[in-house]
Amino acid sequence: MFIDGRNVPDGTIVEAEVAIIGAGAAGISIARALRNIDARVVLIESGGLDFEPDTQELYEGESVGVPYALDTSRLRYFGGSTNHWGGWCRPFEPIDFEQRDWVPHSGWPINRADLDPYYVRANEVCQIGPFIYDDPAAVSEGGQYQPLDLGKEVMTRWFEYSPPTRFGWTYRQDIEKASNIKTYLNSNVMEILPNAEATKVERLRVGTLTGRRFEVRPQTVILATGGIENARMLLLSNSIEKAGLGNGRGLVGRYFMEHPHIERPCEIMITDPSLVAPYYQTYTQSAGANIRGVFMFTADYLRKNRRLGTVMTFYKQKEVRTDIDVEEKDTEAARDIEPGIAQLIRSTSSKANESPVLAMRYGTGCATEQAPNPDSRIMLSTEKDALGLNRTKIDWRLSPSDRANLRHNIEALARAFGAWGEGRVRIRLPDRDKWDEAEGWGNHHMGTTRMAADPRKGVVDANCKVHGVENLYVAGSSVFTTSATVNPTLTIVALALRLADHVQTRFTRGV
Repeated sequence: MFIDGRNVPDGTIVEAEVAIIGAGAAGISIARALRNIDARVVLIESGGLDFEPDTQELYEGESVGVPYALDTSRLRYFGGSTNHWGGWCRPFEPIDFEQRDWVPHSGWPINRADLDPYYVRANEVCQIGPFIYDDPAAVSEGGQYQPLDLGKEVMTRWFEYSPPTRFGWTYRQDIEKASNIKTYLNSNVMEILPNAEATKVERLRVGTLTGRRFEVRPQTVILATGGIENARMLLLSNSIEKAGLGNGRGLVGRYFMEHPHIERPCEIMITDPSLVAPYYQTYTQSAGANIRGVFMFTADYLRKNRRLGTVMTFYKQKEVRTDIDVEEKDTEAARDIEPGIAQLIRSTSSKANESPVLAMRYGTGCATEQAPNPDSRIMLSTEKDALGLNRTKIDWRLSPSDRANLRHNIEALARAFGAWGEGRVRIRLPDRDKWDEAEGWGNHHMGTTRMAADPRKGVVDANCKVHGVENLYVAGSSVFTTSATVNPTLTIVALALRLADHVQTRFTRGV
């Protein structure tokens, strides 16, 4: 059942066993997983079924670090940011969950094996197809397409694409028709109110932009409003805990991470384009999945060289030809490639004398991992929104060491192509110490309610429960301890399904 919160009488009290705050990828996945349990579930969504500017405006805030657009990086209506996501999916690597002595504040309290069964289920929820991310045989189309053999440091891995699934549309009927779920639209949780000791949530204060006010009184609360809003909501819940609920150690909002995106950090020249499988260059149907081949770095390379991860895509740009005089600097074609690289390709290529096409030039794009930084954080601004709540203040920080890590990884890619013999890499990323602006980012908000076994190191435990609050859980990428280097949605859904399993054991029929 869908209920417009703007029509709920002032002072109404809604009783429920489970309250889920936020109807995005995490919230809808959890609600669907709980739709057949013998318990009343309330799903509370700030927006309606369609985009509305007044609701979206609640995301506006203040950026005091690397410039960051808060109001356009998320969508605030039923389905959340799945209403505009691109569908890129891939599980995290096992090393992403490990404590790495060269990455401060790394180490999840769970490992990849704990999420493996949930990744398979998440693949189904995201309508992706077969789980073939690391299966070269499955994507080779009978041996026709082989990954490039770039040695022991650089590996080909595959993303799979969701259609992309618009959760708010695809799963609307599942949520609307579930007999145990009431979904309150246009309803904003304004504060999560605990008991006097701040050890248990007692009620949720809910308001609408039209001025209505009512309460939800749940036995269990799951906060699923996104990697920025989760932190903001806990910080706003400060009637009892003045620093914010779950923030006794000052960790809520800290360790904000993104995936810096760099366009054309390098160019790749490959002498024989027929060696490049279609899946490297665009979305490609294979073995029942829509895939894209990318370059990543092996765990052995990352450990040996003490690096963070980077993922690189590439795409065909134009031919580099032998019938162009590369010494003629006044032509655009000649400026595309330095004479030294042209001569090097001529001297090493087995195809150089067979065609005027010397090589194919490929442009690249990349996303890279950030090391967790406690000074990169979400805070409350003194400015207020239309509900009278403090807006978000973000201080996103990019470190010189993160940039140096990216540069080293690109150099490793260049070495791998050089050793392969059929390609060369020209590095375009400027070698500088400062990194005080972002060329781009993935709109991936992570780390602000990080997971840790020790409450001195994180906000939630291995089951996503807030340390010290017995019935409050957090879902979404805010619980990520480290960011990995791949898009977060598949992991968000996998963690949400795992959390749903944990919560529903308390409400199993007949128990």
